[in-house]
Amino acid sequence: MKTSWRSASLVASAAAVLALTTACGQENATSAGTQNVGATAAGDYGSVGAAAGASPGNGYGADGQDSATQTSAAGKLSVAQNPELGKVLTDGAGLTLYRFDADTAEPPKSNCDGACATTWPPVPADDATAGAGVDKSLLGEVTRADGTKQLTIGGWPAYRYAKDTKAGDIAGQGVGGKWYALAPDGRKATPASLPGLSTRNDPELGEIVVDENGHTVYRFMKDEAWPKPVSACTGSCLEKWPAVGPVAANDTKGVQKKGLMSFTRPDGVKQQTINCWPVYTFSGDKNPGDTNGQGIGGTWYAVAPDGKPVGAPKQ
Repeated sequence: MKTSWRSASLVASAAAVLALTTACGQENATSAGTQNVGATAAGDYGSVGAAAGASPGNGYGADGQDSATQTSAAGKLSVAQNPELGKVLTDGAGLTLYRFDADTAEPPKSNCDGACATTWPPVPADDATAGAGVDKSLLGEVTRADGTKQLTIGGWPAYRYAKDTKAGDIAGQGVGGKWYALAPDGRKATPASLPGLSTRNDPELGEIVVDENGHTVYRFMKDEAWPKPVSACTGSCLEKWPAVGPVAANDTKGVQKKGLMSFTRPDGVKQQTINCWPVYTFSGDKNPGDTNGQGIGGTWYAVAPDGKPVGAPKQ
C-alpha cells in the first residue's frame, strides 16, 4: 500500500511539472551563455577584495613605494588575460592599469593628487602606444593640476598601483571600493567565467539576478508569463532594454530552475525567462553592479532569484 501510494504521488508530481512546463511555452534554453538582443551594454565587474594591508575607508589604500617603474612612461599598452578579472589593460612592463571612481571621463578629469598620487601614480601620456587588442582611438590625455599630461583610456585617467611589483599583479583591485583594473575599452575589468545567469547581493536591493557580464537583469511589468511568455517590449524599447538571450540551465547559479526557459519572440528571436517571465538588461547600466533601470516608469524592476520583481508595488 505504501509503495503504491508513493508511486502515485511521484506520477502526480511529474504531471504537475509537465503541466507547468507546457503552460510556460515548451521551449528549453540551449545556449551556453547570455546574448542580448538589441543594444548591448558590455561591461565589467566590481571588487574582488581590497589589497592586503589596504585602508578601505579612504579610497587610496595603503601607502606604497614610488618606484622608477611606477613613474615611467606607459610604453606599448597590451591586454592581459587575468584568471579573476578576464581582460585587463597593462602597460609596457606588464603592470596593471587602474581607474578611480572619483574621476570623470566626460570630460576627463583626475581627482587623485598629493598622497593619493603617490600610492596611485598617474600614467604619463608620453610615448603611450596601442598594442594588440587595444583600440588606439581610445587613447587620450588629460592635463593634471600640476600641469603634467596623464594617459586616459576611453576618457578615464589611468594609474598604476604602488603595491603592484610585478607583471600580472592586481593588488589594487577593489581598494576602498573605488579603484578597479581597467578593461581595454576603459571600463572596469569584467570577472572571468561568470555563469550565463547568476546572483549578487546588491546593498540596496538584496539578492538580484545578473547576466554573464555582471549586468543587472530586469523584468517589464507589462509582460505576461501565463499561459505562455509574452514580451510587450518591442521596437525602440529593445534598444534601451535588450532582451536576454537563451541560457542553458546548467549555465546558471543561484537562479530558480522552475520556469527557466526560452521562448520565441514574434520577430523570431529567442528570449530567456525566469519563472516564465521575459528578462532584459538596461543599456543605461554602463558598469556591472549598476541598477539605473530600477523603477523606471514604474514598470521596470530588478529580478529576484525566483523571478519576482524586486521592489515593485504589490498588485
